[in-house]
Amino acid sequence: MKPAKPLLALALLALSALYAFWFLRGGETVAACVFGLPPLLLAFGTLRAGAARAAFWAGLLALFWFSHGVMIAWSSPSERSLAWIEIALSLAVVTLASQAGLRARFGGRKRSGG
Repeated sequence: MKPAKPLLALALLALSALYAFWFLRGGETVAACVFGLPPLLLAFGTLRAGAARAAFWAGLLALFWFSHGVMIAWSSPSERSLAWIEIALSLAVVTLASQAGLRARFGGRKRSGG
């Protein structure tokens, strides 16, 4: 298992736990499910063999989670600290999910000649 997979799963689990804490403390069960279940399911998907599809979807959804965090950090001062945690975790997910593609694109063999 590559090192990015467990780290990606950990970041997704942390994001899911953040959403559960964030929304369940306000009694918003549906919002906790809508926001918390996708990263939870993707965390388990990334640990499976052939998890490239789960990593792709995690990276794609992390762009939405990032946007949500920025919107809340900007508009809701009472939830700003949770939003910044969401922003940091979503950036970690994007970075870890795209690590294999970046390695394939830029970490290959050296080109020879001109």
